[in-house]
Amino acid sequence: MADLTCKIAGITSPNPFWLASAPPTDKAYNVNRAFEAGWGGVVWKTLGLDPHVVNVSSRYGATQWNGQRMAGFNNIELITDRPLAINLEEIRQIKRDWPDRAMIVSLMVPCTENDWKQILPMVEDTGADAVELNFGCPHGMSERGMGSAVGQVPEYIEMVTRWVKEASRLPCLVKLTPNITDIRLGSRAAFRGGADGVSLINTINSICTVDLDLMAPTPVVDGKGAHGGYCGPAVKPIALHMVAEIARDVQTPGLPISGIGGIGSWRDAAEFIALGSGSVQVCTAAMHYGFRIVEDMADGLSNWMDSKGYATLDDFKGRAVANTTDWQYLNLKYDIKARIDQDRCIQCGLCHIACEDTSHQAITASKDGKRHFEVIDADCVGCNLCMHVCPVDECITMERVDEGGYSNWTVHPNNPARVTEPVDVNAA
Repeated sequence: MADLTCKIAGITSPNPFWLASAPPTDKAYNVNRAFEAGWGGVVWKTLGLDPHVVNVSSRYGATQWNGQRMAGFNNIELITDRPLAINLEEIRQIKRDWPDRAMIVSLMVPCTENDWKQILPMVEDTGADAVELNFGCPHGMSERGMGSAVGQVPEYIEMVTRWVKEASRLPCLVKLTPNITDIRLGSRAAFRGGADGVSLINTINSICTVDLDLMAPTPVVDGKGAHGGYCGPAVKPIALHMVAEIARDVQTPGLPISGIGGIGSWRDAAEFIALGSGSVQVCTAAMHYGFRIVEDMADGLSNWMDSKGYATLDDFKGRAVANTTDWQYLNLKYDIKARIDQDRCIQCGLCHIACEDTSHQAITASKDGKRHFEVIDADCVGCNLCMHVCPVDECITMERVDEGGYSNWTVHPNNPARVTEPVDVNAA
């Protein structure tokens, strides 16, 4: 069996699956159940110094898509509304009872040095393994000058991270907001401030749906709604992109990453790890299906690693980073064409409709006893839309037809800004 032991930023856990800072990690009862189910670590729901945090009712909205519940999930919940002293005592108890599991404590306090230096010794005293600085929450707390109000200002990220590293011996992860033009601005600031790693993404500003009877965004609170933080399966592609941007950033070499965003299966986790994540954090999937989903995720990841010959997470961590590049370096000579397996085809015609109406009119339709579809190679540009709309796995595949060679936009004659010498893609 593959070894799932996870080591990241000075934190060790028996597997890379951590519960993200959220309602599932709000109290000892939940965390005990999570660890019994097999989670490798938790990020305790965000603590603060303000004893007057008050949450609203209701708190959650969701996007349903094509029969799937909670394809996207929205929340307007704040940091913990439980007393700080009770949270700290429960963290201490959990770490004592589960010494092999990772205990990371999420923190959010006003952007003053005294406030940060006040809460850090309290957390250290619990025996926690690390802290995560919540610079990402996009609602409620941001209006108070915390959360994403800090995460959107690189100078603040660097300043607060430096305060934390000066005042605490604990490893420090900086949780980044995706509500910014370039995620690397935040990670570079955290790196300069001495962060031991970053975690991302936090939730995305959103309004999930509108109640057309009440004429208010959901979730509705006494007839009104507000933007919240979006998460769940729908945000995974955005999260993967941002993780990859940091993993290949030459200005933050080797910066450890804890990946977050729409992770609900072993395959999701493997994709994040392949793009450079050392651990993965899960929230929406646990809230949807319960804590025992970690069993399937851990078994699935282990079985896949065995099938690929990967003995440890490090054997494939970051393996996809070198193959992640910018558009201008993609090979313009690479050419593929669609191929339809007539034995698998169910004659639904979706490939023809999609290509005829919205693409390149490269699939013909005929009828001789049954409907028949063929690709016109001369018109097919290899966009692979037909493959994606086809409901039958491997019925439509893409075949390479070019004769090899390499050229990219930087050297293309139609590019007025082209360079005179070929560019080293890996160096770029």
